[in-house]
Amino acid sequence: MSEILNEISAALQSGSAKTVKALVEQALSEGIPAKDILEQGLLAGMDIVAVKFKNNEVYVPEVLIAARAMNTGTALLKPYLAESGAKPLGKALIGTVKGDQHDIGKNLVRMMFEGKGIEVIDLGVDVPPEKFVEAYREHQADVVALSALLTTTMGEMKNTVQAFVEAGERGNVVIMVGGAPVTDTFRESIGADIYTADAASAAEAAKQAILKKKGA
Repeated sequence: MSEILNEISAALQSGSAKTVKALVEQALSEGIPAKDILEQGLLAGMDIVAVKFKNNEVYVPEVLIAARAMNTGTALLKPYLAESGAKPLGKALIGTVKGDQHDIGKNLVRMMFEGKGIEVIDLGVDVPPEKFVEAYREHQADVVALSALLTTTMGEMKNTVQAFVEAGERGNVVIMVGGAPVTDTFRESIGADIYTADAASAAEAAKQAILKKKGA
């Protein structure tokens, strides 16, 4: 069984969506549980991509191709996972703050989150603080991740944290911040919980925060 799961992981790392699709179908036909295919095949492969990305062994284009291959595989598994009652690790809201139109960093973080088995609600770019709060209440997310690429929009991160305070929700949510101009000192100054320097670290930090929150 592990051999085909290793093949799925390898095909994902090389970004071959077609091979991933064929191998996932084969694994399902052999009766391998969808949860095992997801965790030991797809997510295991994405984990390796994340480590390589962090170590500058692969770059954004390779990550995007691998993520596309992963999405092909997870799309096939979804009905089986729903049937078996398999739940995602947790839920994250992600968005680029008000006034900022940059989305490449945000999209990378979203893919890395999904690679950790986290369900992501992507609010897009130019997201005002009240929209983050509204979406948090609607989806009951475990983590809210804010992205900014401009020094001029970093202040909106502070406004967003403040919006959660005013809404009485600050104690319920883990707020993460990231983006080129953001630092850990800035995170501390605005009262956010987590800062990471890259997408792979962000995903690992989000995973740990969710596990801690769930008492795992």
